[in-house]
Amino acid sequence: MARISRLVATWGRDRLLHEWRGVVSVPWRTLRARGPLGVSLALFVAVAVTGLHAFQQTALGADVLRVVSEVRADQPVWLTLLRTPVSVFVPAVDLPVWGGLPRLVLAFALAELLFGRVRTLVVAYAVTLAGTFGARVMIALGPDRLGLPGSAAHAVDTGTSAAIVGLFAYAAVTLRAPVLFAAAVVPTVAGSFAEPDLAGREHLIAVAVAVVLGAATYRRQVLRSPCPAVVSGR
Repeated sequence: MARISRLVATWGRDRLLHEWRGVVSVPWRTLRARGPLGVSLALFVAVAVTGLHAFQQTALGADVLRVVSEVRADQPVWLTLLRTPVSVFVPAVDLPVWGGLPRLVLAFALAELLFGRVRTLVVAYAVTLAGTFGARVMIALGPDRLGLPGSAAHAVDTGTSAAIVGLFAYAAVTLRAPVLFAAAVVPTVAGSFAEPDLAGREHLIAVAVAVVLGAATYRRQVLRSPCPAVVSGR
């Protein structure tokens, strides 16, 4: 029994060290080497979100952002595709923007340092778009078949939350980092089950798509090398 306990303790220690290197040490070394340029995308997203939030509080800004970023399930698909890239940076009117900024910066900075700007943007956009169109499917199913009520089609769907949880999930699966997943993804998933509204369902879809993308990335790394490491997108 004591031998089994030691083996389990050793395995757990090795896993934690592996996760520490992947989630903390590697990004930190990259940040020290590249400086602020290493997280330029994360800084740009933070500035864009806060700037658009301030602009949204004005009468002119509210009208402009309604035209260029308002996404709803009752819109034509082409209009949703056109507005989604901007909608990612426009926080929901009824949510405080400042409280979510640290999480936003951390998600984008971690992904940018590990995978590069291009892959970070691709993953963030892919999970956001998947959540947006997944919500349309759930509205079509209706509440009687574990979907959403028709009224959800008129709800405004903007914000970075799906991208944030998706990036954390993608990084956790790619790095095989269960602690990161438990800390950054599980609370959002639990909240989505507790409150299964439009945003909650979109978060679940975003996480599912991110997990699939992360698993595919990890598998590609395994095929390339017997000892997979993080492959930078830079």
